[in-house]
Amino acid sequence: MLSSTYSVAFAGIHVLKVEIEVQITNGLPAFTIVGLGDKAVAESRERVRAALHSLGLSLPAAHITVNLAPADVLKEGTHYDLPIAMALLGAMGIVPAEEIHRFIMMGELGLDGSIRAVSGVLPASIAANRQELGFICPASQGAEALWSANPVIFGADSLLNLLNHFKGRQLLTRPVENTEAQIPIMADLADIKGQETAKRALEIAAAGGHHLLMVGPPGSGKSMLAARLPSILPPMTKDEILEVSQIHSIAGLLRDGQLVTIRPFRNPHHTASTPAMVGGGMKARPGEISLAHRGVLFLDELPEFSRQTLESLRQPIETGVVSVARANMHVTYPARFQLVAAMNPCKCGYLGVAGQECSRAPRCAEEYQARISGPMLDRFDIQIEVPLIQPWEFAAQKAGESSETVQKRVLRAIEFAKERFETHKIHNNAEADGKILNQIVALTPEAEKFLMDAAQKMMLSGRGYHRMLRVARTIADLEASEHVEIPHVAEALSFHRSARFRKD
Repeated sequence: MLSSTYSVAFAGIHVLKVEIEVQITNGLPAFTIVGLGDKAVAESRERVRAALHSLGLSLPAAHITVNLAPADVLKEGTHYDLPIAMALLGAMGIVPAEEIHRFIMMGELGLDGSIRAVSGVLPASIAANRQELGFICPASQGAEALWSANPVIFGADSLLNLLNHFKGRQLLTRPVENTEAQIPIMADLADIKGQETAKRALEIAAAGGHHLLMVGPPGSGKSMLAARLPSILPPMTKDEILEVSQIHSIAGLLRDGQLVTIRPFRNPHHTASTPAMVGGGMKARPGEISLAHRGVLFLDELPEFSRQTLESLRQPIETGVVSVARANMHVTYPARFQLVAAMNPCKCGYLGVAGQECSRAPRCAEEYQARISGPMLDRFDIQIEVPLIQPWEFAAQKAGESSETVQKRVLRAIEFAKERFETHKIHNNAEADGKILNQIVALTPEAEKFLMDAAQKMMLSGRGYHRMLRVARTIADLEASEHVEIPHVAEALSFHRSARFRKD
């Protein structure tokens, strides 16, 4: 008596098909699961046993062997409960074995036979569609599975309903799509008075995908500015929506069958560990930088993050992917995010503010800012100082432009550069490097001489020089200029401010 069905294992966002084989043979009664499963998989024996008992079924007094193939791939999670139970029912002759062999199944079993939600339903359903297999998942996640366009999807809320379906006593229907639109609730730039330089920097960062560092005293509006960046970013494309949603599905963050249609904004606390930031842990889950894929990663109080955590971001910033290596696995997650960071100029925060800076200034600023390495600072295309605005100055300030107005300019700049991006297979100017950067910048002779003179006087590194080229190209795009001219270069250079601000 041999029966089998399919489930999946995850290696990052990659889905591996796993065959669940169940064999019942003569011998001493036993229930054994083999195939390199973790503790959650081993415990599924008791969940499956209790779920079958709730249906009035008992395990045969025989030797039951469950094999998860391929046996050299680590299996993690509770989503193997449902396929193990169905393959066991097939081996017992209760459901037709040839029918369940046509499906990929996922679901955690309750002791009463209910089927509970699990993570990774969306990428698993996509994998089932590619392999021309049906897909069965918890009923609560049926709407999520529908986004894969798999023609054969069933959502079951209990093992009894699924058993009756395969026995022909009940017909499970295709899940119903969740048609409720995800309403974006984003803060508006019009809420911020003053800080015109910082707003301009946000606009350039949004148009070119540049990393941004803001330095200023407490209360100057750094966090408010960062929170409004998503409101001026371009809408996500269909491919980006599906890509980001798969990552969030694996992390178990999708709700009510809704995909992630708004660019992510992740704001981890400065006490976040390195595995929490880059991914990892016992199950090598995606970290904050992967959850911020195609969105914004905001690091407030940048120097308060551990040195190790910050340095771990350097490679993903350059490559757009993060590799998590563990003793028992090696997985890769996408991590193409836009980094926005904020910091105080010194430990007390009030360096240069008359009457408020501490007695140790400027030495305290040098020590505080030294927590961030030079190579890490070099990753920020735009570095600006955000000055403190006193309360009595707000009355004289008028409300600024709305996010909708600024976003229109950003979209026009992206549309102007669209052909260039498609030709060179990049998403924005920030991704351009090496030969691509030299091809797309198109400096006028005067602008090139101006930049070279400035680079020599400012002692720019090679990366710093390229950073100025990328920012200048974005500024030219905002003005719909084919060539990068002196004013564009000059404005780009004005955003090259060392984060180690000192008191004059």
